[in-house]
Amino acid sequence: MKEERSLSLLQLMVNEGLVPSPEEEENRKTVIEKLKQIVVAWVKRVAWQRRLPKQDIAVTSATLLTYGSYGLGVHGSESDIDALCVGPYFATMVNLDILNPVFLRDIDETGWKSLSRVLANTQICRLVPDLKKFQSMLRCVKFWAKRRGVYGNLNGFLGGIHLAILAAFVCQCDPFVGLSALISHFFKKFAFWPWPRPVELQDETLHPTLNPTETRLYMPIRLPFSSYEYCHSNITKSTFYKIRTEFLRGHNLTKDLLKFDFDWHNVLEPFPYTKKYAWFLKIFLSASKQDELGDWVGWIKSRFCCLLFKLEEVQGLCDPNPAEYIDVNIADPHVIFYWGLQAGKTNAIDIKSVKDVFWRNISTGYQGPFGKIELSIVQASQVPKSAQFDTLSQKKKACWKMMDYHQRRIPIYSQHVPQYIVGYVSTNGDPEYPSAGV
Repeated sequence: MKEERSLSLLQLMVNEGLVPSPEEEENRKTVIEKLKQIVVAWVKRVAWQRRLPKQDIAVTSATLLTYGSYGLGVHGSESDIDALCVGPYFATMVNLDILNPVFLRDIDETGWKSLSRVLANTQICRLVPDLKKFQSMLRCVKFWAKRRGVYGNLNGFLGGIHLAILAAFVCQCDPFVGLSALISHFFKKFAFWPWPRPVELQDETLHPTLNPTETRLYMPIRLPFSSYEYCHSNITKSTFYKIRTEFLRGHNLTKDLLKFDFDWHNVLEPFPYTKKYAWFLKIFLSASKQDELGDWVGWIKSRFCCLLFKLEEVQGLCDPNPAEYIDVNIADPHVIFYWGLQAGKTNAIDIKSVKDVFWRNISTGYQGPFGKIELSIVQASQVPKSAQFDTLSQKKKACWKMMDYHQRRIPIYSQHVPQYIVGYVSTNGDPEYPSAGV
């Protein structure tokens, strides 16, 4: 039965487009190989422009290292490729071993920060007992986190590196169980984890040292290549509460995998925001031009933690839904967020003071054209149906994130989970698709 649960979960991931096709995999490999050729040609050209001797130019080289979801082997059809170009001034980089202490010995702080994600990926893949099982588990865990609204470092939730380390930790603790059992153990492990005790992967080559500053975080997770560095985190009181709640919910739903009516769709059901919250903070962002919207939204999102801290100060708990929405009735380029608010204190919020504090924060340091931002308190009944994730039985337009701010698209919905978008069809500006802004 447990094996049957594992197979059904793997099939669900394939049905949902979480596993790229062989053709897509080959295309990515081709792209990376071409990028490597471009990088090598570039570094040799630089060497020539600086008039290095011919024998030095001949051995001058560079390389391209992948990280993120692609580096871990858990990317999907819509995933991008995170890549780092490594090219010291004068070196041969054939078959680079980035874990070699000789290579890392004289690297500067900027180079170290750039390499940190690559190092993390490399160490995780080295430390997990079964790489394929870990990859399948991480795909599922990331899918769950997105469906339940607890994925997104900028909104104070878990990022990809956090989930990767947590999944790898469970794989190390239970190396011989199947995929379904790993998912069940994942929820149980972290539903009852004694935070802020750090989560650390088992690695005999490292001797972790306690960092008092980092352990003041709500959920400290140590990077797997360092004895003292931890994952960057924006987790706050509100988001910590929701993450713990979702871990506990996942545990309650997966603690008995052998129940006759067990269904993975129940575990992966979208979070019912409009049933959970009666009031929302509406964050409306717009720009005068479509090509300016992406930078403006990116800047605001990078400052969301400041807004969240202020809301917690005046309101209490807040659920910063990471999903981005489009109102097809509004012509100007825009994005809307709806954050759930704690019941009972909503009427006491001075939204003007919250906006003033946030505006002072975002108005310093931004280099591009300023867009508009509007904050308002709305009731659940005022939230458009396109932004509601209430039941799996209703087909409602929803968008987890905007894939491209510069191109109009038509969303394509899953046949198996009707509310989940699996991809987009470009309209190329076709006026026959007035609702193609998502």
